[in-house]
Amino acid sequence: MKRSIGLVLALGLWVGGAGPAGAVIVERIVAVVGDRPVLLSELRARARPNLIRVYGSPNRDPSFVAAAESAIYKEVLERIIDDRLEEQAAEKARIVVTPDEVSTSIENAAKRGGVRPSELVASVRRQGLTEQDFRDEIRRQILEGKLVEFRVRPRVRVTEQDARAAYQHWRVEAGEAVELRLLALRVQGDEATRMALANDVVARARAGEDFCALVEKHTDDVETRRTCGSRGPQPLNLVVPQLQPVVRALKAGEFSDPVRLRGGEAIVIVNLVREARVARFEDVRGEMLQRALLEGLEGQRKLWLQELRRGVYVDTRL
Repeated sequence: MKRSIGLVLALGLWVGGAGPAGAVIVERIVAVVGDRPVLLSELRARARPNLIRVYGSPNRDPSFVAAAESAIYKEVLERIIDDRLEEQAAEKARIVVTPDEVSTSIENAAKRGGVRPSELVASVRRQGLTEQDFRDEIRRQILEGKLVEFRVRPRVRVTEQDARAAYQHWRVEAGEAVELRLLALRVQGDEATRMALANDVVARARAGEDFCALVEKHTDDVETRRTCGSRGPQPLNLVVPQLQPVVRALKAGEFSDPVRLRGGEAIVIVNLVREARVARFEDVRGEMLQRALLEGLEGQRKLWLQELRRGVYVDTRL
């Protein structure tokens, strides 16, 4: 059965069929899950957003690009295999995702970001995905969520001890916690004009103009447009490395000069709301319970996928 699939693809996916001299292979199988092949074209399509970031990196060394490409393809292929296993499990459990559920999820994501769904889709296109690619990814996420709730969630029990353990891990990982408000300007062609706008925004903010209003009017970060540029308290060591020394030099309430991020894709203005501090367990107990739950779910999900793999033929050919 599996050999016949490979034969059909090998014979059928040729172009320039006038004769052997004009034949060019345009497709190949990179994995088989059960009796379903994973094609190179699917792998390339799923990897495209990550590859675009690699190709846009300041590091253009051929060996770096080749190593990054290889790592991305391997990681994405593993994700595709997991998706196929989950799809098979969903079919057996008669779990489905409707187009309306996908549309509602996209609408909700757009609403959280303070944009229209069409604007969200346009943003996704700039990352290298088509609208159908985006909808397919949302469908996979919803399906995984349903499977986790149905198959994995019953395996996880979170206790107060788990929450305190998560808190200790979080303190080690997080270190100092700060709250920032960022106004991000995407650089699109005319860098001088964008930098002039950034300097004008900083001057107006320092003069006392409402920074939240400036963020809502000018930022290109749709996810924080309606939250005054803030994503809430976050560990300082998880802030973009280039911004960490900028944050350390600010006092609460101060605004940084415009910072051009490496790679040149954006100009960022930083407003430090709250200086570094470590939250008490009592202040973040709910978050730690949720963190412990998510860690437990992820661990059990990996075990569940391993169980699925043991029961299905999986052949990787990358």
